[in-house]
Amino acid sequence: MTKEMQIDEFWQSYLEAQNPALSDPAATYEAWSFGNTPKMADELGALVVQGIKTATASLVWTYDHEGERYPQIGDISIILDGAQNPICIIEIIEVQIQPYDEVGEQHAFEEGEGDRTLAYWRKVHWNFFAQECKSIDKRPSSTMPIVCERFRLIYK
Repeated sequence: MTKEMQIDEFWQSYLEAQNPALSDPAATYEAWSFGNTPKMADELGALVVQGIKTATASLVWTYDHEGERYPQIGDISIILDGAQNPICIIEIIEVQIQPYDEVGEQHAFEEGEGDRTLAYWRKVHWNFFAQECKSIDKRPSSTMPIVCERFRLIYK
C-alpha cells in the first residue's frame, strides 16, 4: 500500500468514526509532519498524540516564499510520523501572527516541548527559524513574523 493510500484510509476511518449527522464528507485535509527531520516528526507527533502539544509556530516568510496560504481556523490536518505514517488528526482552533519576540509563555507551554518554558521555546525556535531563513534567503530577526496556531486533537 502506498503512503497516499495509507493516509486516505486513515482519513476514511476518521470520517466513519464521526457521527454521520455531524461529519462533513466534503471536508478536506492536509497531511504533514512537524519539524524538519524524521526524528523531530516522531517526537513532536508523539506529544500531540499524548495531548501535551496543542500549539505550533511557523515562519510567515516560509508561507510567502512557497506561495502557500496561511493556516486558518477550522483547517484539518493529518499528522504524520517520521516515516510518513498517519498518527492523528488535528483541527486548528486559533491563529495569530505576531513578531517572534512577542510569542508568550502560554504559547511556549502549549507547544509542549522541552521544559515548556518561553526560554526553551525561544532557544530551539530561534535555531529552527534561522535555518528556514537561510534556506529562503532571509535574515532572522527578533521581529520576524510568526504564525502561532492552537489546535485540538480530534482523532488518533
